[in-house]
Amino acid sequence: MSIDFLQERIRKLKNPTMVGLDPYLPILPKHIVQEAFDRDGQTLAGAAAAYYCFCTELLDALKDIVPAVKIQSACFEALGADGIAQMQRISAYAKDLGYYVLIDSMRGDVGNIAEIHAQAMFGTVPVGETAHQIYRCDALTVNGYLGSDGVKPYLPYCKNDGKNIFLLLKTSNKSSREVQDLLSGDRVIYTAMADLAMRWSTNLFGKNGYSEIGAVVGATYPQTMQLLREKYDRLFFLVPGYGAQGGTAKNVQFAFDRFGHGAIVAASRSIICAWQKTGSDGSDYTACAVEAAHKMKNDIGKYVVIL
Repeated sequence: MSIDFLQERIRKLKNPTMVGLDPYLPILPKHIVQEAFDRDGQTLAGAAAAYYCFCTELLDALKDIVPAVKIQSACFEALGADGIAQMQRISAYAKDLGYYVLIDSMRGDVGNIAEIHAQAMFGTVPVGETAHQIYRCDALTVNGYLGSDGVKPYLPYCKNDGKNIFLLLKTSNKSSREVQDLLSGDRVIYTAMADLAMRWSTNLFGKNGYSEIGAVVGATYPQTMQLLREKYDRLFFLVPGYGAQGGTAKNVQFAFDRFGHGAIVAASRSIICAWQKTGSDGSDYTACAVEAAHKMKNDIGKYVVIL
């Protein structure tokens, strides 16, 4: 069960955080970009190679501090086939280092298209008499607001292979209230989604008591987070919005249960771009990321004790 693996990684490292890999050329240290361009030219392949170097060096530096990684698929898809190939390599690299790996694709489709996506991300793709694994990952973000037609294709992988999906519930962006805070009968939309997540979780609970179906709950709405934690104590929360988006350690404490379990807090720019705040040329970007990751861990640790 992947959700058990995630909780065990968090307990082992005493750190409920996840580093987000959201690379794009303007945030990469110049020496990494230049080395890739010298080798592969100013091409999509060169940019993708720079992404690979940047991400894998961060993964090496953070492996004993951070239990999980979130790979932003859009950053790699923007580079076409070269970017997608490097995302495959990075997900495999992270798994080999022992990380819990989530691909943040926020997919939303129905029927056979959803089935194809679930198969591509979690299973193997048949080609003639052979089968090929495309990605090595533990989890995906999925848009559940299409209803059961968009979620059920993933559930066999959750049940049979211990994979996880994290459904968008109450996201960290300001305009989320335009839809997610609307009333549906006597319920707010995001609680209706949480009720569905619990319904879809039948027979999908791990030994730690949490469902293989998790929920995305933004750090920028602490009161909502507290309400959801109290009502849905068997949903594991993925908490974006920390750091650059305004979420704080004080905010995210409400995502956890009394044992410090049940949630993981994601941060991207505040860790992977930490070197930009030092005035350096980026040659020390991994050291800056390590320092930022320790700071995030310690800041959250002031409010959350993991037992």
